[in-house]
Amino acid sequence: MADHAVSDDPQVQAQLDRLWSLSPGADILGLERITQLMTRLGNPHRALPPVFHVAGTNGKGSTCAFLRAAMEADGKTVHVFTSPHLVRFNERIRVSGQLISDEALARYLARVLDIAEGIGASFFEVTTAAAFLAFAEHPADACIIEVGLGGRLDATNIIADPIVCGIAQLGIDHQAFLGDTLAQIAAEKAGIAKSGAPLVTQRYAESLFPVMIDAVAKARTTWIAQGDGWDAAVYRDRLHYRDDQGRIDAPLPRLAGAHQVQNAALAFAMLRHQSAVPLSDAALKAAPLWAHWPARLQRLDHGPLLALLPAGATAWLDGGHNAGAGEAISAFFTPDRLEGHKLQLVIGMLANKDVDAFLAPFAGRIAHIHALPVPGHDHHPAERFAAIAAQWVIGCTAHADAQSAIAAIAAQGDPAPKLLIGGSLYLAGEILRLNAQLPD
Repeated sequence: MADHAVSDDPQVQAQLDRLWSLSPGADILGLERITQLMTRLGNPHRALPPVFHVAGTNGKGSTCAFLRAAMEADGKTVHVFTSPHLVRFNERIRVSGQLISDEALARYLARVLDIAEGIGASFFEVTTAAAFLAFAEHPADACIIEVGLGGRLDATNIIADPIVCGIAQLGIDHQAFLGDTLAQIAAEKAGIAKSGAPLVTQRYAESLFPVMIDAVAKARTTWIAQGDGWDAAVYRDRLHYRDDQGRIDAPLPRLAGAHQVQNAALAFAMLRHQSAVPLSDAALKAAPLWAHWPARLQRLDHGPLLALLPAGATAWLDGGHNAGAGEAISAFFTPDRLEGHKLQLVIGMLANKDVDAFLAPFAGRIAHIHALPVPGHDHHPAERFAAIAAQWVIGCTAHADAQSAIAAIAAQGDPAPKLLIGGSLYLAGEILRLNAQLPD
C-alpha cells in the first residue's frame, strides 16, 4: 500500500527498510534536504529530458496520464514520476515508458541512501532523488513529473527549468501543510511557476486571479488560463479544444467522469504551449482513448475480491477523498447509470480528511454505508460514518476488512447491486491487490 511500502523483492525490501530507518517518519516540506541529496548525487535533475511539471488538488495524476498517452501515441519515450503508488512501489517511477524493474529500483534507492546520511531526508525526498537519478541515466524524449504535496516547497520543485508547468483543479486539502483557504493553497500550487515555462491552468474563480498573477510575475513567466489562452467543451459527445493555434476535435476520454474532459484538455493546452516536444494533432486526438489511470472511477473486474457478488453486480473504485473529488465522483452516478439502484458505499478515509465535505454530494444516492479501516493509517472510525448514515436515514455497518463488506453486500440478495469503493488511495491499492488487478 501507498507510503507504507513493501515489496515482494528482497533487494527492494531491504532498501525500503533502510529508508524507513533513516526517514523522519512524517511529511516535511522544504527544498533544503532534496538540494543536499541532489548535490551529493551530482545534480542529476539538471540532466533530465524536457520536463512537464504538474500540480493540483485533484486531477494532476490524470493530467499526467493524458500527457503520457499523447506523447506515446506520437512514438515518444517518456519518463514519469507520480505518487502515491497503489499496490507496488515501482508504480511511482516509469523509465522510458516501463515501470522500473525491481533490480533497478533497489539499485537506485541504494545509491541515494548510501549518500543520504545526516540529511534527514523524508520518504518522498529519497524516492524523488532515486527517480531523477534513474531518469538522468536513461534516454527519453520527455519527463512528466507530478507534484507530491503542494508545489512551492515540494521536493519535485527543485527542477529549475521545466518547459511547461500545469495546475489542475484547486480545492481544500492538506490544510496542515498548505493553508486553510483556497487562496493560500493556490499560492502554494502556483509556486511551481518558473521563468521561461508557461504556467497553464484550468479555469479558476476570479478571486484567485491576483494570486496567479503574483506568482507568474515573481517567476517572470506567463499565465495561460482556461477561458483566456485556451478553452474546451463537450459538444455532440466530442471534446472540442481551441487555442490561438487552432482547434482540436477529439473523442471523449475513456477515463470515466465528466471531470476527465478538463484534465485531458489541460494536457492538450500544456502540450500546445511548448515547443521542445512537438506532437501531431493525431497524437492529441488519440490521447483521450489511450490514457489509463487506475483507481479513478475504475470499473472493477469480477476478480477474487468480488467473486461472491452476483454476475449482475457493478463495482467502481475511486481513491478521491476531498470535497472536489466528492462532487466529481457523485456527478458520475446519474439515475440512468445506476439503473434505479442506489449505491452500496464501501468506504475508509484517513483521519485528517473531511468526511462531511466528501460525502455531502452523495446525499440521496447511497443505500447503505459499509465502513472500513484503512490498514496502517490513522482513519475515521465507523461511528463517524454511522452519524452521517443516521442523518440520511440509511444503514451503516462496520467491517473489519473489504472481504467482509463484499460478503455482506452479496448476502443482501440483490441480483445487480451497484458498488462504489473508495475514500482513500491507500484503501484503493488494497482493493486492487485483493482483486488481482495490479496497475501496469
